[in-house]
Amino acid sequence: MSDTARTVAGISLLTIPFIMYGGYFLLGIITRRNNGLVSQLQHDFYRAGHAHAGVLVILSLVCQVLADSSHLPSPLTGIARTSIALAPAFIPAGFFLSVTSPNQTKPTRVIWLIYIGIASLAIGTILLGIGLLAPR
Repeated sequence: MSDTARTVAGISLLTIPFIMYGGYFLLGIITRRNNGLVSQLQHDFYRAGHAHAGVLVILSLVCQVLADSSHLPSPLTGIARTSIALAPAFIPAGFFLSVTSPNQTKPTRVIWLIYIGIASLAIGTILLGIGLLAPR
């Protein structure tokens, strides 16, 4: 494993306690039967943000190892590696921060963070996929 992959993977692993806390927070909402603490919109967005965070961190960890095997030039490998690693931050942040008030009936403009994360993930996975398919 390269030093870069090890560094990015280490940072990614350090986010897991925050994801765990998010799960604990959601469990509290569910077991208290919501009690008006959060709206249905918040509940749905929090669940989506939490699920995306966990899945995308795992994907990022796997892709760090795959990036070491890609046949991309070093700068493009770095872009792929970084783009994929940023998605688990942007996408959940968009879900959580766009519904901060229980009185909201729709998400705020902060939802654009989700689209940034989607673009980041798409760029990274497309580059990495090309790099893995390219002949040596």
